Amino acid sequence: MPEIYFSLLVKLGVMASIASILARSGRFKSMLMRENRTLGQRAVFSLVLSVIFAVSVEARIHSQTYYAVDLGLEGSLLAGILGGYVSGLMSGILIALPAVFGGEALTLPLLAGVGVLGGLLRDLAPGPEEIWRFSPFPDLNIFRFFKETHNYRGTAFHLLFGAGILVAEFLRSELSDPRFQLHPFGLWSQWKDHTPGFTAALYATTVFAVTIPLKIWNNARNEMKLQEQERLLVEARLAALTSQINPHFLFNTLNSVSSLIRTDPDRAREMLLRLSKVLRRLLRKHENFSALRDELSFIEDYLAIEVVRFGEKLRFEKDVAEDTLDMLVPSMLLQPLVENSIKHGLSSKVEGGTIRIRTRRLGSRLCLAVEDDGVGIPEAKLATLLDHGIGVSNVNERLKVLFAGEYRMWIDSHPGRGTRIEIEVPELQTDLTAVS
Repeated sequence: MPEIYFSLLVKLGVMASIASILARSGRFKSMLMRENRTLGQRAVFSLVLSVIFAVSVEARIHSQTYYAVDLGLEGSLLAGILGGYVSGLMSGILIALPAVFGGEALTLPLLAGVGVLGGLLRDLAPGPEEIWRFSPFPDLNIFRFFKETHNYRGTAFHLLFGAGILVAEFLRSELSDPRFQLHPFGLWSQWKDHTPGFTAALYATTVFAVTIPLKIWNNARNEMKLQEQERLLVEARLAALTSQINPHFLFNTLNSVSSLIRTDPDRAREMLLRLSKVLRRLLRKHENFSALRDELSFIEDYLAIEVVRFGEKLRFEKDVAEDTLDMLVPSMLLQPLVENSIKHGLSSKVEGGTIRIRTRRLGSRLCLAVEDDGVGIPEAKLATLLDHGIGVSNVNERLKVLFAGEYRMWIDSHPGRGTRIEIEVPELQTDLTAVS
């Protein structure tokens, strides 16, 4: 008798191994994430499960010894419960083919019917998540039925699901009787001593053999959901930071226009034309990354507006390496830094000053520098600028979200001599512009 129970344990180990291997496949996990599939996707899903579980049937037939590796019934039921009627029926037929060729013709209607039974159970589920919540322990399902008073349908489904698995095993055990010609294989027929303990162990093994892959695959689904939630959180943070930058720029520009409308209408019109060009570009660009040449063009438009406001007091110089122009940078990276240089570095300086932008490539990294010869930043304020400066902290936060520890940003400032902000980021590929 001990070898009987050992075979049942081997069966659970084989099922757990198969489920774990499939859970490592990114394509299979993406199939699991889809609750609604096209006919083609159902066919692919059925084919994947069919090949795996048909091999288990063939292994049993070929070995004539390792009976526990046959997981045809469990695989057919899983295909139906996860994929619906079409997947269950197709998988049941395909999984049964090795047995049919081996002289067990009744295996075909059995597994096809079990696949359809799985599709029926799927339709009876109150929601897709209830399938993944199924527990093999009947006492837990009964406890849920009375405890989760708001979810009677869900807990009733769990009881029905368990009953469906037992019905499938009952059909296999009855049809595996050697009195039937071309009978399907079943562990029930391999041992003559059908004690209550063996019967209970056989049915419990089938229930666990269906539940184990559901739990393993649900863990894989939950990991993918967490990754997706983290991605959405990053996008939300980036959107929030960008929304802090754009209004700050727009309000300053509109204030400049309003101050010129009465005193110099021509210059006000010029500023509005420049502003419309800037806004057109902002509305057209939705990527988190853009080419450095586009960012510099944006800065030139922005500074053209500010030059109208400051006149000859504001000067702009560029020292841009040609091989950096096509490199990607986070959109709206330079504008807050240039705006800070004007607002805090040059606006209070009577004679004005110069803003310089320098770029160079260091291997596979891009180095950017924004510097001015303004009033500088006091040492006490400089220590907390990356965390509390409005424009600078937003840029630093965006870089932190986008590059984690792959970037460097530092500020060097001397009161009365000016400020220099340097940024170093890794070279990005063009396909990253699709990140949003």
